[in-house]
Amino acid sequence: MPASPAPRPHVLREATYRQLLDAPPTVALLPWGATEAHNYHLPHGTDIFESEAIAEGAAGLAAARGARAIVLPGIPFGNNAQQQDQAATIHLQTTTALAILRDVVASLLRQGIDRLIIVNAHGGNEFKPLVRDLMLEFAITILVVDFWKIRPDLMAQIFTEPGDHAGELETSLMLHLRPDLVMLDAAGPGERLPHGLAAMKPCGAWTPRPWSKVHPDTGSGDPRGATAEKGAAYFRAITEEVAALIIEFANEQTA
Repeated sequence: MPASPAPRPHVLREATYRQLLDAPPTVALLPWGATEAHNYHLPHGTDIFESEAIAEGAAGLAAARGARAIVLPGIPFGNNAQQQDQAATIHLQTTTALAILRDVVASLLRQGIDRLIIVNAHGGNEFKPLVRDLMLEFAITILVVDFWKIRPDLMAQIFTEPGDHAGELETSLMLHLRPDLVMLDAAGPGERLPHGLAAMKPCGAWTPRPWSKVHPDTGSGDPRGATAEKGAAYFRAITEEVAALIIEFANEQTA
């Protein structure tokens, strides 16, 4: 029987206390996703798998280069106010997300960790107001990384039509990360029906999409061009970028 891999010291749910005492982390990463429908072919936990894999992959690269980072267990629920008609979708109010984040920040500071990176994989999560409030309240620096905003140039090269929910990009990532959970033959086209007032676009106005009405299969973007190879190429590129961010953040001198 092959030997089991050792616990990864940069992943908190695996790390032993001895490992953490020997190399105390200076930067924490908090994956944050959501649990929601992703067309007919991707698991409800897609955002969780993505945020945790990107955080863990990047932290592993950074740790190999000397940075002491720790990936916290991911938050599995997000802001899903417009998906409440979809089965078993849990919505966190903004005040709830703030309370969770405040407790995480306070706990980290008590243990001497004053740098936090939120690795976000859900477009409905909006952290800017929360981070502004917490950085006024606590002596901590918080960075927010929305993974789909990393390397837009490379995204355009790899994907023909990335989509913004369960499209080619997310489907490719999941074909790379968890192909056993992808049922591509069941995928809908991911079409987006018209929504809102005609005058909204010239004004830059915004209102939430009534998701199930605008996206009949809950997807937004055609997933049919997705491949595991595209997902692997994008994953390698974005984890390298986040690893570089972790290293610079860890080495930054604080006042």
